[in-house]
Amino acid sequence: MKILLQSPRIINSTSPFHLKKKNVLIANGRIAEIGDKNFQADKVINANGMILSAGWFDLGAFSGDPGHEQCEDLSSLAKAAAAGGFTEMAVLPNTLPSVQTKNEVSYIKQDNENRLVQIHALAAITKNCKGEELTDMIDLHTAGAIAFTDGLNPLWHTDIFLKSLQYLQKFNGLLIDHPEDTWLDLFGQMHEGPESALLGLKGMPSIAEEIAISKSLKLLEYTGGKLHFAKISTARSVNLIRAAKKKGLTISCDCTGYQPLLLDTELKSFDTNYKVKPPLREKKDADALLKGLEDGTIDILCTGHLPVDDENKFLEFDQANFGMINLQTFASQLSTLSEEVKMENLILKVAEQPRQLLNLEIPLIDVDQKANLTLFDPGAEWEFSQENNFSKSKNSPWLGKKIKGRAVAVFNNGKARVEE
Repeated sequence: MKILLQSPRIINSTSPFHLKKKNVLIANGRIAEIGDKNFQADKVINANGMILSAGWFDLGAFSGDPGHEQCEDLSSLAKAAAAGGFTEMAVLPNTLPSVQTKNEVSYIKQDNENRLVQIHALAAITKNCKGEELTDMIDLHTAGAIAFTDGLNPLWHTDIFLKSLQYLQKFNGLLIDHPEDTWLDLFGQMHEGPESALLGLKGMPSIAEEIAISKSLKLLEYTGGKLHFAKISTARSVNLIRAAKKKGLTISCDCTGYQPLLLDTELKSFDTNYKVKPPLREKKDADALLKGLEDGTIDILCTGHLPVDDENKFLEFDQANFGMINLQTFASQLSTLSEEVKMENLILKVAEQPRQLLNLEIPLIDVDQKANLTLFDPGAEWEFSQENNFSKSKNSPWLGKKIKGRAVAVFNNGKARVEE
């Protein structure tokens, strides 16, 4: 089937058509033609005002498969990802069992050659993600793990952290850490500040993240290696990473699409859908994240997709689990973020820079190249409802609401998904 995309704006940094509006014909899983002509096609999409980029890549979604399939499995994850505009994703190792042997890596990767959404394995640094005993990372790397992390758990043990950085240098591996001092955050329910005091909830102080980042940067300076901080959330964290980059450390970071847009004031309603980790913070933190996205301090945008079943989410606030689903609503966050940050920068942070960090091939938008593409309409208004929610979970503050910004189509591996 031939599909013609009429006049999308192309954002693909190495493409000869970067930042140009062109007609793009896709046939048999490849880009057949690019130009100003109206090429003959079986299906035509009027893409004027839309953006065509390399297929989006999500770094660090939670699948729950195996072990927590009631929240999400690989099939539902892939459907939600495709509907949200993603053609590839890396999943966290916090499963049962953890992704810590070749078998688990193979299970995650199975059938990737035929999937519309290719799923990559992030392998555990320590056994069962407990931070106490190293996994065999060389074997896991050989099996196809693309980076190493304890996922939702911080790598709290200083000696293990140091040895991990040293160990990974044997094959130029990447350590991804969730920066948090768990003792300072113990029993915390939301960001520590005036709002937590007013609501009578135990706070999670900014310093819990910032101490962890400071310590990790010192260890990186001492040992060398490659380190990536996942889901940073405070102004001080942005400043620490900005300074470390200026010193020449091999450091990168990401934040979720919702973190710069939502504040801790959302929790006045005690809506557990806003209970996330790291917690929603104050305006000065959100403003610093926006600045970090614009100046390049923050390298990557991710969804922070963390499905939670009803039994563990819709409870009294202090009993509810952390997390929100965000694959299908991420595009709307790009639309809102583009009011403060250049759209080109945002697209590169979800389409190209995750792959660059992981040493994966970046899809090229050019004639006779494989079609691994996302077509994004920043102005599309739609309702995120239970009927069009492909996740097994429904822990989203946007469920049942109208939002702006949607992925219209994705193409990969000779397959396509197009919104009708």
